Amino acid sequence: MTDRPTFRTIECSDPALTEPGFTFMTVSSPALGHRADVTLYAPPGAEGAADLPIVLLLHGVYGSHWAWAFKGAAHRTLAELVASEAVPPMVLAMPSDGLWRDGSGYVPHRDRDFERWIVDEVPLAARLAVPASSEHSPLLIAGLSMGGFAALRLLGKYPERFRAASAHSAIIEASQLDTLIAPGSRRDWSTNAADTSVLAALRSASAPLPPFRFDCGRDDDLLPANRALHTALAAAGVAHDYAEHEGGHDWPYWRRHLTDTLLFFGEVLRGSNA
Repeated sequence: MTDRPTFRTIECSDPALTEPGFTFMTVSSPALGHRADVTLYAPPGAEGAADLPIVLLLHGVYGSHWAWAFKGAAHRTLAELVASEAVPPMVLAMPSDGLWRDGSGYVPHRDRDFERWIVDEVPLAARLAVPASSEHSPLLIAGLSMGGFAALRLLGKYPERFRAASAHSAIIEASQLDTLIAPGSRRDWSTNAADTSVLAALRSASAPLPPFRFDCGRDDDLLPANRALHTALAAAGVAHDYAEHEGGHDWPYWRRHLTDTLLFFGEVLRGSNA
């Protein structure tokens, strides 16, 4: 991923017609070969800032770029935490996964690269849309379910790119998606170990892993897989934070525990600036 991405076309929402802080963006993605969408949010207090941290916030299967804001209230959670000075201002970059069938997995496919869309192109879109961010902005990544799979896996593949990562109710193996997406959807997906397994991606990191955390609800069908990942990482001596909470695989759980992610990111950012 050495080529600098460019967008042939860019469409942005009119700030006079949107809720304060929001930008809705559609770009022509070279990685995907078609247009793709990003919802961006910068909280009050971000004006005039420099190198504002960018949080990539990834949705799950069946979702799109609007889900974290308008099902998860991510912007409200961030604004409240910034207003209370619990976290520093940061940009939420909430992309679609590329809209492949029921879900792209955020992985490379045979003829389009949903991973490069997230790692290279979405940060560029954020920098273009939010003047307070720049190439020097710290980059953090989080997601739920399929987006959690991506957040942890991409941290392992690109530890030098990200300052920290967090996942809620994460898919741990790509095969766990098979009961959720249309039959045959993964036929052209990469089969490299680091593209199919969170554990393989984290253990194959070419540089020290940045801080990361993940959590899961006790009523979630993915709980055994998350516990197994925690156990395997601990056995391998891979530092991480893991938590279990009451709740299931649903938006009430993710809305509630996004606070944990943003507070974790705030601690990492403040620690790195100490």
